[in-house]
Amino acid sequence: MKENPYLIDFYNGYDEDGRLSSRHGSVEFLTTMHYIHKYLNPGDRILEIGAGTGRYSHALAREGYQVDAVELVEHNIQVFRKNTLPEENITITQGNALDLGSFADESYDVTLLLGPLYHLYTPEDQRQAIGEAIRVTKPGGLIFAAYVISDGCLLDEGFHRGNVNVAEYLKNGLLDPETFAARSQPKDLFELVRKEDVDNLMSAFPGVTRLHYLASDGCALLLREAVDQMDEETFRLYLHYHLVTCERPDLAGITSHALDIFQKQR
Repeated sequence: MKENPYLIDFYNGYDEDGRLSSRHGSVEFLTTMHYIHKYLNPGDRILEIGAGTGRYSHALAREGYQVDAVELVEHNIQVFRKNTLPEENITITQGNALDLGSFADESYDVTLLLGPLYHLYTPEDQRQAIGEAIRVTKPGGLIFAAYVISDGCLLDEGFHRGNVNVAEYLKNGLLDPETFAARSQPKDLFELVRKEDVDNLMSAFPGVTRLHYLASDGCALLLREAVDQMDEETFRLYLHYHLVTCERPDLAGITSHALDIFQKQR
């Protein structure tokens, strides 16, 4: 895969470090960490591919886990290093999710692929990234793969906020006129998918078993103003509701991000 200049420019000017820190953004972070903690064991080794500025990597390293991180964008790596505390058992390497050749087979108990699939635009590249994540994971280990979901983004950024001109997207072929399925190119930055696209991708990997598929932020972005104004008690109740319902199939598409959690067979 050639380096995407649109992607580099975007992250050079984007506050990726703060994206998950707002109250509405924290729903995705807290949900993902909730599921990671369901499976972590003392002494587990963690690899985060496409670690960004290290929100997850640092959180897990500060809990005492050994974390290795890979990130493509130099600006993100600089922020990652700036945020590293002396007591963290953590490394950061510049690299590409499509080629983890510097990492040995079956080395990690948990592998996080929480960003790269946002920016891979062909099934071949998507499967290459997933395959590499599986390769470096131990038998019995877990892979967490995140996606940007088209319907949640269309409802939020299109019909609700007007940041996306839906009519223009239809006219320009970025949305299918019959199904409203999204079609992305590198200049569009984000690859938007539906659950059936994820299922189709994963059909190429019979050696894994899905444990969970969930709406990782649900309606939090669509309702961001309301979520940000909640008091602590109401927000805790909302988060509890979200965690109880985020795996419901009837809510799987009403989210901006989804998380696919699967286990490498022993």
